Amino acid sequence: MARSQNTFNKKEREKKKQQKKKAKAEKRAEKKDKGTSGNLDDMMAYLDEYGNIVDTPPEVVEKEEIDAESIEIGIPKQTQEEESAEKTGVVAFFNEGKGYGFINENNTKEQFFVHFSNLEEPVVDGDAVQFEIEKNERGFAAVKVKKVK
Repeated sequence: MARSQNTFNKKEREKKKQQKKKAKAEKRAEKKDKGTSGNLDDMMAYLDEYGNIVDTPPEVVEKEEIDAESIEIGIPKQTQEEESAEKTGVVAFFNEGKGYGFINENNTKEQFFVHFSNLEEPVVDGDAVQFEIEKNERGFAAVKVKKVK
């Protein structure tokens, strides 16, 4: 007995293929009936101020001009007068053997490095001193350090 060349699976695949062709033809006909022009303006979508997609273009609003130089980012720059003003503080630590130490400023409680070459007279821990601030390659350091009497 000879078997049929078409098995059940082959028949099912053919049926699915025919159904897909019909669905595709129906979609094509439906698109044609709708009459989409293919115009770019018809396909355009816009975003509103909240990020939602809308069909209407946004209203043109007069933009405010901002001067870029007036914008300050971060900490405002310190003037030279503030940096060079004499400050007062207390020697928190000073190592005579190594020749360096730290001074705590009275107003801001900041700590500044001091080297023995910037001392006008010898100091020890706990001395009240007057000094100026100078920026070096590692940050700010105390210079022209002298004892307050």
